[in-house]
Amino acid sequence: GCVLVVSVIEQLAQWHNSTVKAAMERLCDYIPGNLCLCTISFSIDREMNADVVCHSLRLCKQDPGQPLCHLYSPPKVKKHSSGLFHALAHARPKRQIRSKIFMGFSSVCAFPPLANLCEKMKHVLRNKLPFEDFDGDKFSTFPTLRGYHWRGRDCDDKNTTVYPGRRPDNWDAKSDSNCNGIWGVDPKDGIPYEEKFCKGADSKGVVLLGDSAGAHFHIPPEWMTVTQMSAKSFANLPMAFSDELDWPQFSEVTGFLNSTIGGWTDSLYLRLRKRNRCNHRDLQNISQNGIRGRLIQEVRSGLARNQLLDNPAIVIYATIGNDVCNGERDTLAHMTTPKEMLSNVVQALRYLDSHLPNGSHVILTGLVDGRFLWDNLHDRYHPLGQLNKDITYSQLYSFLDCLQVSPCSGWLTPNETLRNLTSERALQLSNVLKEIARSEKFANFDIFYMDFPLRQTAEEWRKMGGEPWQLIEPVDGFHPSQIAAALGTGITWQKALHEWPQVLGKENPFNDQIEAIFKDQGGH
Repeated sequence: GCVLVVSVIEQLAQWHNSTVKAAMERLCDYIPGNLCLCTISFSIDREMNADVVCHSLRLCKQDPGQPLCHLYSPPKVKKHSSGLFHALAHARPKRQIRSKIFMGFSSVCAFPPLANLCEKMKHVLRNKLPFEDFDGDKFSTFPTLRGYHWRGRDCDDKNTTVYPGRRPDNWDAKSDSNCNGIWGVDPKDGIPYEEKFCKGADSKGVVLLGDSAGAHFHIPPEWMTVTQMSAKSFANLPMAFSDELDWPQFSEVTGFLNSTIGGWTDSLYLRLRKRNRCNHRDLQNISQNGIRGRLIQEVRSGLARNQLLDNPAIVIYATIGNDVCNGERDTLAHMTTPKEMLSNVVQALRYLDSHLPNGSHVILTGLVDGRFLWDNLHDRYHPLGQLNKDITYSQLYSFLDCLQVSPCSGWLTPNETLRNLTSERALQLSNVLKEIARSEKFANFDIFYMDFPLRQTAEEWRKMGGEPWQLIEPVDGFHPSQIAAALGTGITWQKALHEWPQVLGKENPFNDQIEAIFKDQGGH
C-alpha cells in the first residue's frame, strides 16, 4: 500500500513539476470526502524510488529469513554494493516526516470517517447479504453493500412477501409482488396484466455462484495513472469500496447497467430479460473475492429462492481460477485436488436440489487456462509504470509473490514449468465438473457443463481488431476485463441456444406490449 501511494505522489510531482507536498495535497483534493488518510513529507533524490522511501519510513519491512521485496528495479550504485540496501542505508538519515505519518494500513478502520463503513463492510463480508434489508428477504433498495447491484432491487422493503423472482400473488392484480413492474388489471377485459402477459411464459431468474471474476473485480486504472488523474477519476471510490472493488452491475452474468468502466455491458440476465420481459429484476450474484470450489456456506447464507413460491432459476456455478490460485510459496500443495473438488461441488448441488424450484437448470463452468495472463502481459508496462516505463507486469507479479499476496503464484510467474503444472491441475478440476454434469442426476434441475470460453473470446476480439491483453484487467493483471465479460456473454448465449434451448425458455410474444404499458414502472 505504501509503495503504491508513494509512487503516485512521486509521479504527480513529476507530471505537474511540483513539490512532493503539493503533489500530496493534489492527491488529497482528488479523493472525495474525508478519505485522505495521510500527511507526509519526504525528501527524494535519484536513489529514492517508492521502495526506498517506504522501507526508510519503516512502513515496509524485511522479515527474518525472507527476501527484501521491491517493485522497482534497485537503484544503480557503485560496484560491489547492493543497490537497494545501499539506497536504504543512505536514505534513512535524509528522511523528513512531518505531521501524521501514513496511518497503519491494518488500522485504517480506526480512522473516524471510515469506521462506520468498515463496520458495515465486516457485516456484509461475514453474511454475504444486503446490509440495508429492512424486511429480511435478502433483497434491498440500497445499491451497494450487497444491495441491488448484486441482486434484483426490492420494490417494498417493508414486506417480506414482496421480492424479485417470486410467482405473482393473485396475478398481482392489486400490487407488484415480484417487482417486475407488471401489475394491475386491464380495464378492457378485467384480466390482470401479469396473467395476460406472463402466464405460461416460462419465467426464470439467473443466479451466479462465483468468485472475484464473477463479481467482476476491477480497480480503475485512472486511480494510478497520473496523466489521466483528476477528481473525476476518484468520484466512484466510495461506491467501489462499498462494493468490495467489485462491479456486479456490469458483470457477465448479472450485469444490468451501462458500463462506466470501459467496454460495454452484455449479460445473461439482460438477454433473458429481453427474451422475456417478465424476468425483470430476477437476478442474484452470490460471488465472493477469493472463494474456491467449496461454495456451500455462501450458497446456504446467500441464496434467496423459495422452492414453493418462486420461479425456477438458471444457476451458473463458476469458480474459474481460485481452486488453483493462491499466494503460497508451495502453491501446488495448496491447490484443490480432484477429490476435494468432487466433494465440494456435489455437496453444493445437493443443497441446491433441496432449495431450487422444480424446472431449474445448473450450468457448471470449467476453469480458465491462466497461461494466457503471462503470455500476453509479462513484458507490457503496468499503469503505474507507464509514465517512466519502469514497471512491467513481470515486476508487479514478482513483487506480489515476494509479499506472499499474489492472486495466483502458479500462473503469474516466469517459471514456465509451474505455469504448465497449474494449467494441468485446472484441466483436471474441469474434467471433474464435466463428469459431474454427465453422471449426476437431481430431482429439481438438469445440469450442464461448458468450458470457460477464453479461446473463443480471444478469437472474437481479434476479429474486431482488438489485442489479447485488452481482455485482462489492467491494474491487477489477473481478472477478465469488461470487454472479456461482454464477449463471453455472447459466446455462452449462442452455445445455450444451440445445445440447451430449454435452459433459456421461450421468447415472450407480449414483450412490446409490456414495455409500452409499463415502461415508466419497470426501471431497475
